[in-house]
Amino acid sequence: MSKAPIPKKKQKEIAQERIKILFQQAEENFSKSKSLSNRYVTLARKIAMKTKTRIPLNLKRRFCKHCYKYLQPGINSRTRTRPGKVVISCFECKKFTRIPVTKKK
Repeated sequence: MSKAPIPKKKQKEIAQERIKILFQQAEENFSKSKSLSNRYVTLARKIAMKTKTRIPLNLKRRFCKHCYKYLQPGINSRTRTRPGKVVISCFECKKFTRIPVTKKK
């Protein structure tokens, strides 16, 4: 006898929990093993893509959009503010991400 399939909404909730846990693990293990932290980010991205779930904004800015490495400010990334934007530079791939900053109304 086969099990009933899990509803899509429940799958997305489980995926969100797992993504958060993987990013917590990446942060905890970064000082010990950078490659393990990068692996956690890769797994979190795969889970998000498989379930078509968005990675939360605060976690999305914790990895490089170009090389998908986990970013730790001051160690392998630099965060600078410019007029109207925040610039995050990755030391792994030498690329940067510009995030626009807008005033809330």
